[in-house]
Amino acid sequence: MLTSYNGWPASKDPAEISIKSYPVPGTNRTLRCAGAVAPLLVGFAAEFHALIEPIDEGGLDDWGYAFRMVRGSTDRLSCHSSGTAIDLNATKHPLTKRGTFPAEKVPMIKALCKKWGLAWGGDWTRADEMHFEVAVNEAKAAKIILRLSKGKTQGAEQVAQ
Repeated sequence: MLTSYNGWPASKDPAEISIKSYPVPGTNRTLRCAGAVAPLLVGFAAEFHALIEPIDEGGLDDWGYAFRMVRGSTDRLSCHSSGTAIDLNATKHPLTKRGTFPAEKVPMIKALCKKWGLAWGGDWTRADEMHFEVAVNEAKAAKIILRLSKGKTQGAEQVAQ
């Protein structure tokens, strides 16, 4: 089976890797992602919405699963191809633009990413501040989901059911 560059199974067929649409608590948005990591991505998006900036205002610029290569690559599958990445408020945080978030929000973004087992594209050489992806393997993802669902963290408990 194909894998995205973070090692998760990827497919042109969303059903093959259990891609579904999941509502983001506290918003009118849904995100398409892999079932195994939906609690991580959806829980993160809910907290991002509550603590960083709203994701359900303006255009529909919040994305998840899309089978494609990394932008500019011909041989590296994007984490969107495995349903293990989301883009939030993409039009406010365009690819290659740095400093699109207020400086005081950046530590909270990084803390939320750590909590949910994600990596942030704002930390990369080629800035992708809209982008958040699963940065842990399947076993670690399951442990994070279990820990957060026991703590009744919004998103993790709802998606894990």
